[in-house]
Amino acid sequence: MSTGGDNYGRMVQALDTLAMVFLDPQGRITNWNAGGRRIFGYAADEVIGQSFSMLYTPEACAAGLPEQALQAARRAGRDEETGWRLGKCEQRVWARTILEFVRDDAGEPAGYTYLVRDIPWPHQSDDMLGSNEQQFSLLVQGVRDYAIYMLDPDGHVASWNAGAQRIKGYRAEEVLGKHFSHFYADEDASAGKPSRNLAVARTQGVYEGEGWRQRKDGSLFWAHVVIDRLTDADGRIVGFAKITRDITEKKRVEEELAVAREALFQAQKSESIGQLTGGVAHDFNNLLMAVMGNLELLRKWLPPATRPQLLLDNAMAGAQRGAALTQRMLAFARRQELHPQPVDVPMLVHGMAELIRRSLGPEVRIGTSFPLQLPRVLIDPNQLELALLNLAVNGRDAMPQGGRLEIGARSERVGEGHSTALPPGEYVCLWVADEGHGMDEETLQRATEPFFTTKGVGKGTGLGLSMAFGLAEQSGGRLLLQSQPGKGTTVEIWLPVAAAALGVPAPAEEVSDTDAELHCSEPLNLLIVDDDDLVLLSTMAMAEDLGHVVHAVRSAEEAIAYIDAGGEVDVVITDQAMPGMTGVRLAGLLRERTPGLPIVLASGYAELPGAPVPELVRMGKPFTKRDLHRAITDAAGQLGVAEEAR
Repeated sequence: MSTGGDNYGRMVQALDTLAMVFLDPQGRITNWNAGGRRIFGYAADEVIGQSFSMLYTPEACAAGLPEQALQAARRAGRDEETGWRLGKCEQRVWARTILEFVRDDAGEPAGYTYLVRDIPWPHQSDDMLGSNEQQFSLLVQGVRDYAIYMLDPDGHVASWNAGAQRIKGYRAEEVLGKHFSHFYADEDASAGKPSRNLAVARTQGVYEGEGWRQRKDGSLFWAHVVIDRLTDADGRIVGFAKITRDITEKKRVEEELAVAREALFQAQKSESIGQLTGGVAHDFNNLLMAVMGNLELLRKWLPPATRPQLLLDNAMAGAQRGAALTQRMLAFARRQELHPQPVDVPMLVHGMAELIRRSLGPEVRIGTSFPLQLPRVLIDPNQLELALLNLAVNGRDAMPQGGRLEIGARSERVGEGHSTALPPGEYVCLWVADEGHGMDEETLQRATEPFFTTKGVGKGTGLGLSMAFGLAEQSGGRLLLQSQPGKGTTVEIWLPVAAAALGVPAPAEEVSDTDAELHCSEPLNLLIVDDDDLVLLSTMAMAEDLGHVVHAVRSAEEAIAYIDAGGEVDVVITDQAMPGMTGVRLAGLLRERTPGLPIVLASGYAELPGAPVPELVRMGKPFTKRDLHRAITDAAGQLGVAEEAR
């Protein structure tokens, strides 16, 4: 096989994947290859001597783009563009072009190399056209964006250009005669990929693919590779033309985009599930409201016999379990009502140690790991206890043969770019770690979804992790999972440190009301507003049983009409989530009409949309007769309308 200019001439003639064109210093076409004929449709005798502007669209020529490209290449050495080009019969081609300014050995302007690649990049077989030896050498050597070199029929390097030296790091004398497998990553070379790729080019005419390649310094880059078969006039294979381009940056951007898309998908999925869960919990709360209210009223009418009372207690216990279930659902949806306060985590864990031991059983060894000094966190202590108990039970269930479960915490300052993606600040990381069977990646992705569980039927609600996830998010923190099959699971709850200046008061001690106290000393005129008939009737019955006079309506509009008509009202009790107008909006309109009107807002959600209305009394759903009595008393006593505060 010949070398030097003959090699370059044969290679450029055979390449139909790229239009590789030489221009004189004035921009006139002086040679034309098979790639130019395939992409643009012109034969060599149709374009040689013509200005390369004939390959531009009329609008591009009118804007002076061809001359601007020549000027840019003379000034900066090269000009790159992606856009429409014009082929024969006004056929438009979307192409990537590189125009490089070339000087001869004496440093004088020799013209330009013009490379055109149509997108997508098809491969066809066209007739090969010849050109001048010196022009071909300048053409190939002037290209720096692509490694363009020839291989002999056995795959040994027979030529080398400036682009190959720039991309791979080798000078020509270092690689000529070496097998091209030298450039493959070690594992690919060991797997026989170079010979397979060459075989594809030999049998099919061309090989195109992507993969890792190795530079002289040992570093890897992601390459787009084309190997074209070269044949002589008799159809015999005389070698291969190999074109390599470094697309590492493109691959990195694509991978980052894929990661970002997956993160967005997961966030959107969690948000959708949260909205669905919150809506279901709201409707379930209304049903439980009717059940619990009527059960409570039924108690006073039942005979004192043991069995009826026991049956009623069982029914109430079931309803209360349902209420706890809705709280977990609202926790995942980040809509539960929380009462955050500074919490000493080690003291909280110590206080519930006996409960955890009884819940986990004797086969689970429990350990703790807390530093001597740990700042307090701002969270609802009752909900944190429930979350820890759920996580501990999950750990026990993951260790059916027993094992060790550890609860610990540490303080850490979170900065920009932290793995938690939390805002910068001081946090406490509370963790629960087990030695169980662990989770695979697919299970980890779904672990915090409500009702998702790997336990058997009847052995779990699938709400433990989702509740802890929602609690952490609603408290300004984050829940992270670390797990591998056979290596256990660690659940981390990151919580913000409670600032000493917060001055959050300790929760008031529960005061038990006797049945005798659950009756008003002076009846009040109540306006009850709720769009759910079951809840409305239940609330009416409880309020009347407390001794109040009740007027009930099913919408905010009816409530406003009743007030405007002069209806007598001492306290308004309104639901929050109603069609047409929310409870907060209704409260604002009623306060405009009657400043100082006592209003109780009933809602199972923690956050209320709309402008805040001052001095509203909040009442969670579902509520009991005792809760209703306290809310009415607080509302009336707060504004001095009817009753004395307790």
